[in-house]
Amino acid sequence: MKTILAIHTGGTISMSQNEQGEVVPNTENPIAKEATILNGRVNLLTDELFNLPSPHVTPSVMLQLKERIDEAEANGVDGVVITHGTDTLEETAYFLDLTLPSTIPVVLTGAMRSSNEVGSDGLYNFQSAIMVAATDESRGKGALVVMNDEIHTARYVTKTHTTNVATFRTPTFGPIGVVAKGKAQYFQELIRQATCPIDHVVDHVFLIKAYAGMTGELFDALAEQPTQGLVIEGLGAGNLPPQTIPAVQRLLDQNVPIVLVSRCYNGVAQDIYDYEGGGIELTKMGLILCQGLNGQKARIKLLVGLSNGMTGAELRQFVSNAIS
Repeated sequence: MKTILAIHTGGTISMSQNEQGEVVPNTENPIAKEATILNGRVNLLTDELFNLPSPHVTPSVMLQLKERIDEAEANGVDGVVITHGTDTLEETAYFLDLTLPSTIPVVLTGAMRSSNEVGSDGLYNFQSAIMVAATDESRGKGALVVMNDEIHTARYVTKTHTTNVATFRTPTFGPIGVVAKGKAQYFQELIRQATCPIDHVVDHVFLIKAYAGMTGELFDALAEQPTQGLVIEGLGAGNLPPQTIPAVQRLLDQNVPIVLVSRCYNGVAQDIYDYEGGGIELTKMGLILCQGLNGQKARIKLLVGLSNGMTGAELRQFVSNAIS
């Protein structure tokens, strides 16, 4: 029988509706008491590590989760399930994917409806995640996200709808598997990357989204801060309005690493346009082109690389590598 550790961190999956219809945190997590759903199929251990709405989750919280999983693996558990609020679930998942060795399954799940709402999806998603973590084929696949009978990679999954139970999707590539007959069934495989060990997290790593008519004020404001890194969600394939260029250059002159992704929902950033503010000029200036990741994921990757002490060419290679 597999031993699975369930780490609960809070979020809608642990909340309830009050009489006014407002979704609020509980003092006790109702999902954590539901081991009977497994009917003796796994040995479930429970750790109510946090009780945080996901907007309260920080990289420091993610690091504590990573350290708890390291401890659990050293103690011989066969897999880990994490219940998490959905707003920042994809960022925590990718942080763990980058910083944990790809050995035991680490599966994140959540809910779009609180525990006492009609059609609540939390208990079902929790059960599915446990069964995925207990499936032999889930080993070595990095951090996974299981929601609504689909298995997604932490690297590419994203929340696409504010309230729909089918909110978690993987644009461009799709899920790598499904949950069927109580176990994981895989039909794709993601190329894995090396683990990037860290023991602390840096701060002042920012994310800015480009827009039509954008000028340099936001970039100049960051130049006045102890900015350690910046991710820009550029326009289209990875371009910026020309009025931003002088301010972006000033940040580069301060040795601030700047990563460029696309704000588009599908596709990858590419340096294909040769005009002022185009991707070719931006990469020549020194921006790091990151392909395949959205802005919030690219920020996590930059933050992890900086927390590992990477600089210069090493940081550029780590962040720009399209397969990791």
